[in-house]
Amino acid sequence: MDLHDPAVVEREYNNRAAVPDYPKYFDRWEKDSEYARRTLEARVDLAYGPDPRHRIDYFPSKGSRGLLVFIHGGYWRALDKKLFSWIAPPFVAAGVGVANVNYRLCPQVRIGDIVEDVIAAMNWLFGEGIARQNVVVAGHSAGGHLVAALFATDRLHFDTAKIAGGVPISGVFDLEPLPLYSANEDLRLDGPEARRLSVHRLRPTITAPLVVAAGGAETREFQRQSTMFAEAWSPQVRELLLLPGYNHFSILDALVERGQPLHTATLKLFE
Repeated sequence: MDLHDPAVVEREYNNRAAVPDYPKYFDRWEKDSEYARRTLEARVDLAYGPDPRHRIDYFPSKGSRGLLVFIHGGYWRALDKKLFSWIAPPFVAAGVGVANVNYRLCPQVRIGDIVEDVIAAMNWLFGEGIARQNVVVAGHSAGGHLVAALFATDRLHFDTAKIAGGVPISGVFDLEPLPLYSANEDLRLDGPEARRLSVHRLRPTITAPLVVAAGGAETREFQRQSTMFAEAWSPQVRELLLLPGYNHFSILDALVERGQPLHTATLKLFE
């Protein structure tokens, strides 16, 4: 596959083109998220910084297993935490609280600034006592990259032994193809910056195990990204799950549905 060919990069990285009925997922996520916010105890739009997007929605659980921090995707330039409240109910029912993190978006900022936002959010969660121990950080798509970036930083102001695991889902870890992708109009990546932000080249500073997942119905590049990252960060990666039949959007169903390998593997990280 020639990743120097813009047409190939566009085909492999444009998930909305690869899944033409993607709007049905967004519609369902919005409806299910509205229901979750109505029916669960929730503290929404908690500010961890000065920007209007420096906000967290927190869904506490009556259990004591820990906290799932979820970082949404959207190619670092779109979407909002409110679209992912539906992630919370099955984890809250299992005794795990959920914190959904928003961050600033490109082109207002650059990807490196978004990494700083996620670091700030984690420091705030621990500083406020919302996160205490047994914290698992999950992220989808661009959020998968941000999970890995968080695991490679040295700027966390708490005992990182309290992080129990990470779950990057359908992540982009090697950013070097992205300057040829149409979304780069907003990302504004050049070659050196893309290389510097490629987290598979970094070494983790958090030693907790990782579960890496991608869908078997995703493009070859998205499957390669997860496989390559799992190999680069081995043996810290406990499991690599390439889930048959799941595309870039439906794979989030595998995170929340009881009995699915990704849901089960995520809950095991709290044990």
